[in-house]
Formats: sequence, C-alpha cells, structure tokens
Amino acid sequence: MADNELFELDQPKPIRGYPTLQWAGKRPFESTQYFPAQCKESYGKAKDGWLNKIYWGDNLQVMSHLMKEYRGKIDLIYIDPPFDSKADYKKKIELKGQKITNDNNSFEEKQYGDIWTNDEYLQFIYQRLVLMKELLSDTGSLYLHCDWRVNSFIRIILDEIFGSNNFINEVVWCYSIGGKGDRFFGRKHDTIFWYGKKASYFFNGYDPLVVTSRKVNTHMRTKNDSNGREYQEKTDKKTGKIYKYYVDEGKIPEDYWTDIEQLNREDGERCGYPTQKPEAILNRIIASSTPPGGIVFDCFMGSGTTQAVAMKLGRRFIGADINLGAVQTTTKRLVGIAKELSQELGNDKYTGFEVYNVNNYEFFRNPIEAKDILLEALEIEKASSTSLYDGEKDGRMVKIMPVDRICCRADFEGFLHSLPYKTFQQHLEKEPNKPAEKITIVCMGHEPDLKAVLEKELKQYNIDIEITDILRDKKDLELKRDSEADITINKGKLIIKKFYPMNLMQKLSLDKHTVSADWRELVESVMVDFNYDGVVLQPGITDIPDKKELVKGEYPIPTDAGIIRVKITDLLSESLEVEVTNG
Repeated sequence: MADNELFELDQPKPIRGYPTLQWAGKRPFESTQYFPAQCKESYGKAKDGWLNKIYWGDNLQVMSHLMKEYRGKIDLIYIDPPFDSKADYKKKIELKGQKITNDNNSFEEKQYGDIWTNDEYLQFIYQRLVLMKELLSDTGSLYLHCDWRVNSFIRIILDEIFGSNNFINEVVWCYSIGGKGDRFFGRKHDTIFWYGKKASYFFNGYDPLVVTSRKVNTHMRTKNDSNGREYQEKTDKKTGKIYKYYVDEGKIPEDYWTDIEQLNREDGERCGYPTQKPEAILNRIIASSTPPGGIVFDCFMGSGTTQAVAMKLGRRFIGADINLGAVQTTTKRLVGIAKELSQELGNDKYTGFEVYNVNNYEFFRNPIEAKDILLEALEIEKASSTSLYDGEKDGRMVKIMPVDRICCRADFEGFLHSLPYKTFQQHLEKEPNKPAEKITIVCMGHEPDLKAVLEKELKQYNIDIEITDILRDKKDLELKRDSEADITINKGKLIIKKFYPMNLMQKLSLDKHTVSADWRELVESVMVDFNYDGVVLQPGITDIPDKKELVKGEYPIPTDAGIIRVKITDLLSESLEVEVTNG
C-alpha cells in the first residue's frame, strides 16, 4: 500500500430502521484526495520508542489514517462528541496586560457549533463509531459521553455497531451546577455509555483512583478486628454464609456518580475551553479500563482532559480535534504537565508528543466562520438569509457545504429536498437545450463519485453541477491575513521586537501603532527551535506563561545553534512561524 493511501474497510451495514444512514457511494472515507498527516511539531523525547500524538483535522480522516498502524491496538476510546445542543460555544478573548488600551479589549470567539438536523447528526456519529470499533483492541472499551438530547438515538447506534451483548454500563454522572427550568425538573446529569469490543474487555475496578468510600450500613452489625479496623458483617439467613466488609477498603462505584462535580468558573482545572469536563471523570475511566502503558484515544479532545489524565497516569495517548483552538489549548496544557512530571523521581510517564496536521487544515482555524471566509475569499456575492443557496458567482448558484467533515451524499438530503423543482421544469420548457440551473458546490473534501451521484439525482432537470474542493482545487487560496513580526539577534540573544497578529488586531480594532506599545499582550506562547531540520519544529524553548503573565520576548541562543525557527501563537491560536539567520 502506498504511503498516501488510506486504509479501507468493508462496507458496513446500515442501521435497521434508519434508511437515511445508509452509506453513500463506496465508502465514506475512501478517497484518493487524502494524504497522511504531516508532523508539524514535536515536544519531548520518546519513551520506549513511543511518542504520543495530537492531530488537527477532521477525525474521520484522522481515524482513516490511523487504521493502517493502530487497527485493533487501542485499549480505550473516550469521546465527548457534540450533543446536538443547538448552541454555538464561545471563548472570551481578552488582552493579557494593561498597556494596550482600546474601547474593545475583549470579544467572544466562537469555538465550534453544535447545531444539526437529526439525520445529519446520526450519520456523523455512525460513521465515526464504525471506525472506532475497528481501532479498539479485543480487550478494549468505548466510553461515549452524551446527555438527554441524543442519548436514546446513540444507544440504538451503539447496539447496532458493537452489539447489545457488549453493552456494559449506562453511567449517570450527576451534578448540581447548571441551569434550572421553570416548567421542568432541573436537568442535572449526563449519560456515559460503556461498551466493550468483546466480552474480554479489561477492567480493574479496585484501582485506588476508581474506588469510592464505603458508607456504614445501618442494617449491618459493626465490629472491630484485632488491628482495630472497623468492619461490618451480615449473615445470609438461608445459606448461613457470613459477608464481611471493611469500612475503609472502599468499593467499586455504582453506575450513578454523585461524587464528581462539574467545573465552576474559578476551578483550577479550567483552561478557558467550553464544555470542559473534570479530570476526575477521566481518572476513573482510564484507571479502571486500561492497563499501565495502554493506549487511550479521544478524537473530540477539546481542552485535552483525556490526554492530560492519560499522561499523568502513565498511559499512552492519541488525540484529535478539528478546532485549532482545541489543539493549541491541549498543546499548552500537555507541555505544562510534562514539565511538572519531569521533576518527579522515577518518572514512568509518556510525556513526549507530536502535533500533526491532516489535509492542510490551516485553511480554517474555526469552522464556524468558514462560510463567511469562503464567500469573501472566492468573491461570491452573498445571498439573502432566506435563500436556499449561500451566494452567486458568474451566473452560478453557490452552495457551501459544512467544512468540518468530508462531504457525502447524506449532506445533500435536505438540500436536494428543498430545490425548486417546479422552477427547474419551467426553465426546461422555455429553453430545453440549456441547463435548468447551474450550481456550484463548495466543500472541504468529498466522496470521489459525488458529482456523478448528484447528476444522476437531477438528471431529468439537466442541472449543471460543478464541485469546488478547497483541499484539491484551491489549496493555494489565502483565507486569512498573515501575521507579521520583526525578530533580530543581538549579543547572543534572540529578540522579538514587534509582532502584529493581523486577524486578532482586526477583531480588536487595533492598529500597528497601538500594538507597538507591548505586542506581548496579544501573545499566547512563543516556541523556539534552535536547530530546525526544515520539517518538524522541536522547541528548545517553550515560553507559555500563566494566564495574565506575558511571554519574555528575549531568549539566549545556545552556542551550537543552527537554523533558528520561531513560532509565535496569538490569543486566537493562530501562529506565525519565522526562520531567523544566526550569524
């Protein structure tokens, strides 16, 4: 198999009772346009030949890529996917210091959207769960975190893919923080479905991180043994068997978890990412369902809680997210944890990791803004909010498909249903030798036979279909303003004199003159590789300050420095990489 080919699976069966979920075309992840993930950055050293991996890109493509090497090798998959909450999740972006003054020193940046049609959501989840099952080892487990909105649908899908006989637990995580309703009982719990790939799944419920305290049972006698340990015992009246329980030994938790609270705004774990989950949940799941050194995978990693806990517990991990903000947040978090762990004696943790990019996803830092960015970059005249189409260009109606996944037939079901077929028929009757309509589809990757499928669906109306694939046809398209920096070397030091993150400045209504006061207030991190190999950034310096603190901006240059590459990341998680000549 060539390096640029992806692993292919046999065509899976559709879900019974959900005809809209049948696979379109050959396979949803089979496409010659994909290429393997390229490693962009590397942090720390490998342990036992293993480097953890973080991927930025569509997790369907990531898993297709992983299939070649990790099929049947992953011990645990935990995912906290979209809940179909009908909301856009935002993060507050604000300047770090006090020197730059402006009327608009902060704003809310959309991180990701969670708005779907029902069929679209189910298709999205189904496709990914099929690949997850293939990645799991025979002793592996899947934990899927959801809530009341979609848990009934997801349970059916999980039964179909994993088999109802491999269902282990429906864990109910109960908490007190959150909103309350005036016309319903307060919704104060999430659901976590646990499935094993096979009956041989791994489970260690008596790990110290898993067990909970044992309450004294008022219906049982309490005694003390010769060492003074308190225990209770109960005699079975039918068999005469005596059951003995030590109060201090704890027990395996029930399937309702009331001892873990949601994170509040001031919690020390908080890293500014919406929908972040407590580490305690992942501690319990990872400790109970993976052996030391096992591989943990989370392809909706968000703030990186799964990866952070896996690193602390001495497990290997792989993570993925389509949101650049998630990748930057996770990278920053893991670098900090790795530094803490390196100070421990007898370190047995897997702290080294690499960051990869799949399919050049630097096109879109934020999928929420992708449509407006594309309309502007492709010079498409925007349509009204009530139009079926997103815009018009050169006499062609333009439809922009979701850019957070590859485009398949299922994405077009609503669009095809809403087309004005009566108008098409009128156009044909008036000018039978001309197309009834010219439509351009803009997408971020697609099934190889998608155009043929659409032309067949619309054959009787003679529709002229054109597909613009950004990854293939517009790979050189500039979708954002590049940042600028002035970096010099003076007296053995690398000095960042100025840095202008143009997109961030535009959002904050700042100009270069204002930013010159202290560019560091706009910066999240600075990383410097003093011996850049031209391919992978391996930072010798990772300047990632805490919250309100600022990056240093000046760094001593080692005597053995070669090609120097500097990466400056702003508060929007957008980065500028610059090579500096040394000597």
